[in-house]
Amino acid sequence: MNKRLLHTDIQDFITQNLKSEIASILLKGTSFNGVETRELVEQIEAKNKCLSKLPSWFNTENIYYPNKLNIEQTSSERTANYKASLITGDSILDITGGFGVDCFAYSKSFKEVTHCEINTDLSAKVAHNFKQLQVDNIKTVAQDGLSYLKESETVYDWIYIDPSRRHDSKGKVFFLKDCLPNVPEHFDLLFKHTQQILVKTAPLLDISIGSQELKQVKALHIIAVNNEVKELLWVLEKGASTNFPIYTVNLTKTGIETFNFDLNSEALSQPDYCQPLHYIYEPNSAILKAGAFNSVAEQLGVCKLHKHSHLYTSEALIEFPGRTFKVINTLTFNKKTIQKTGIKKANITTRNFPESVSDLRKKLKITDGGHHYLFFTTDMNDNKIVIICEKI
Repeated sequence: MNKRLLHTDIQDFITQNLKSEIASILLKGTSFNGVETRELVEQIEAKNKCLSKLPSWFNTENIYYPNKLNIEQTSSERTANYKASLITGDSILDITGGFGVDCFAYSKSFKEVTHCEINTDLSAKVAHNFKQLQVDNIKTVAQDGLSYLKESETVYDWIYIDPSRRHDSKGKVFFLKDCLPNVPEHFDLLFKHTQQILVKTAPLLDISIGSQELKQVKALHIIAVNNEVKELLWVLEKGASTNFPIYTVNLTKTGIETFNFDLNSEALSQPDYCQPLHYIYEPNSAILKAGAFNSVAEQLGVCKLHKHSHLYTSEALIEFPGRTFKVINTLTFNKKTIQKTGIKKANITTRNFPESVSDLRKKLKITDGGHHYLFFTTDMNDNKIVIICEKI
């Protein structure tokens, strides 16, 4: 940690050059003593990443930023605050502290927060930043979290873990055993120091695989931001049952979309099927990740178009956690029939359809954009159809 970067003149330079071309800064170099140009660039790039992702950091003076990769990998302030709303207590230990965004959020709902980070340089930066952010109930420990736990006799209300995937892990299949720390391998140690654990995993983790590995799952929260799934939050508790509730959350620019269900109910749900009616609904990404395909139809009283299409329809308009469209027309999939509509520009989505969006655009000579939305899908009778809609 180069403390010279915190000098007033250097901090002013960083602020003044947030919109400057990085290539230009690298070319000109720096005349500041004891500071390399790459260090300045690193601060500028990382701070820019925080403008919308970490506004509290961006708007606080004298924050020391790690490289931009650390910023990209950390929780956003919004998702961190959501996590903090789920749990509370006297004490929480974060054994994979990172840049400290989650700990900062936890400091508002816990009396004592312990931040463990094996990277001593990053730990020093985090400790400095907490002082700048005027937080006084977070203890920073420059040590591997599991090692710290092994040496401790303390029992915490909660332990938080954000395991990272090992670089030597190959292939697309994501297992928790491929992560550091290996959470399932250390259950005995973890549950010796707490009754409740919150594990954050990447969206890539398959829910069935995650539940098999973690076993003692009390609840699962699937968090999306503006319809992009960002985190899976696994709440673990000693002796938890195998059937656990799943909470889907989509944090949008205007509010929060939620939908809750459990796996047993999903397996038993029997949705109704019908042809497209007046309105079409497309679930948000959190619901699709959760696999709540039947539950959402049954709970909200809408019909599915096809078992594998995951599009829903109703005669009367309802409030739906996702995108809502008004149906203009439904056509059998046929090139000549579609071209007769005269639509030259449209937003295209495929669901349970054999051709890709790019192939359809080429075949039908339809460019992207406009106010029309075309859903190419399969109906309840296995017919290929296109639904022409307007977004509500």
